[in-house]
Amino acid sequence: EIITKKNNQLVFKASINESLANAVRRSLNRVPTLAIDEVEISKNGSPLYDETIAHRMGLIPLKNKLVKNSELKLNSKKEGIVYSEELRGGVEVVYDKIPITTLNKGQELEITASVKHGRGSEHSKFSPGLLFYRNISELSFDKSLIEEIKKVYPELKIQERGDKAILIDDQAKEIADLCEEICEKAGKKAESEETGELVITLESFGQMD
Repeated sequence: EIITKKNNQLVFKASINESLANAVRRSLNRVPTLAIDEVEISKNGSPLYDETIAHRMGLIPLKNKLVKNSELKLNSKKEGIVYSEELRGGVEVVYDKIPITTLNKGQELEITASVKHGRGSEHSKFSPGLLFYRNISELSFDKSLIEEIKKVYPELKIQERGDKAILIDDQAKEIADLCEEICEKAGKKAESEETGELVITLESFGQMD
């Protein structure tokens, strides 16, 4: 069941065990993406070493597309921060304002970078994103604290069972810990029990939706 869906994030509920969710998480490293592989630096007047600049460029997300051989070039002489938007070539960067280095007046940076497909299992620069999950829990607490909790989370759906209030922590943002803390401050004990479901979050670094 989908909880929230955006271009760069999907949050959903699933009735699966943690070992399967972890296997899916690990399989992300088998999804091929594009990244800068080798960097040839002809001129570098910036305060950063060549190796540092190459490392930063390798971690700039590139829009995934089917290419065999592609290059990106950067030639900057302007004073100030050099951003990823200055990379030009057969592939587009995902985010324009990633800082690469800074240049003072009269300094220059000239780079040619080769791009290739790879997998996160080979190098983290090819990782397409993150997947993480948590257990859904059912929280039971004294119903006299309903209004106190709703001051913090007015949108919560809380059910009443006798003298107890029942809350299912199954949304994108985890709230069980804070609710338990509110109960403890009021001198009341909250009981938590896992339901057997997971909230799973999949986030993209931008190479693909």
